[in-house]
Amino acid sequence: MLAAVSYGAKDLTLTTVWKAILHYDPKLTSHQIIHELRLPRVIGAAVMGAAFAVAGALMQGVTRNPLADAGILGINAGAMLMVALSFAFFPGIPYSALMLLSFIGAVLSTLFVFLLGSTSAGGLTPLRLTIAGAVVAALLHSASSGVAIYYDLSQDLAFWYAGGVAGVKWSHLKVLIPIISGAVIWAWVMGRSVSIVSLGDEVAVNLGVKTKRVRMLGMSAALILAGVSVSAVGSIGFVGLVIPHISRKLVGVDYRFVIPVSAFLGAILLVLADLGARIVNPPRELAIGVMVALVGVPFFLYLARKERRSL
Repeated sequence: MLAAVSYGAKDLTLTTVWKAILHYDPKLTSHQIIHELRLPRVIGAAVMGAAFAVAGALMQGVTRNPLADAGILGINAGAMLMVALSFAFFPGIPYSALMLLSFIGAVLSTLFVFLLGSTSAGGLTPLRLTIAGAVVAALLHSASSGVAIYYDLSQDLAFWYAGGVAGVKWSHLKVLIPIISGAVIWAWVMGRSVSIVSLGDEVAVNLGVKTKRVRMLGMSAALILAGVSVSAVGSIGFVGLVIPHISRKLVGVDYRFVIPVSAFLGAILLVLADLGARIVNPPRELAIGVMVALVGVPFFLYLARKERRSL
């Protein structure tokens, strides 16, 4: 995080960064850059990375689907469509209202995915859930593009499509940090139940765990994390896909450890992705979603191939 604050279009020394954090002087331009631009975006990247990673870990645990992720299952697409509609019909909407509508869009898209995946014979399986999510995500992304073209919002929504933390302000963090922190703690408290559910319904029922209740609570926490994060930084996929797998390799399958480790690693990944997006071609910035996808897409293909072999 210190490196991410120091490097950018204007490189700053670590000494300057420390002085700006501990002894802020609004008269100094370097302190203004650090305090008003760099610090909120770096803290925002860490918070959103943790949120996307924990959301992915929860979804993979409660659905027993190793390919589950807020982007792949259409949750991000639902939130994005609601953002597009908000820009079209409610220009100048307050951020708190945008965040609420983004969350509603995430909920509706998730319900649509589960309904679509459950209609086929044999019920909802991890493979059907992934296919239904891909179909719904494609549909909602197309709808968002249609709204953007019809209402001439392409420039306004470009940031949200590509994803980025440049627009995160202190006012956003004051709203986001308490909500995301509460949802992460909620997920961690559910860790034992999610671990048991991830072993299978039969095992969970025999151990006295109410699987439907755990799934509903787990998905609710994941929806909060994904929905509010999209409202702040746009649709950033693959963080929730890659990080939980790395966490399980490091600490095992107990979600009491997977959740906090996923939060930590997700924060690191998005901070590094933002740093990379700023230093690859300064002073221009690449989309942070592109940097994450460079890691996420090959990893997704690897997991999809591995999953196909196990079927």
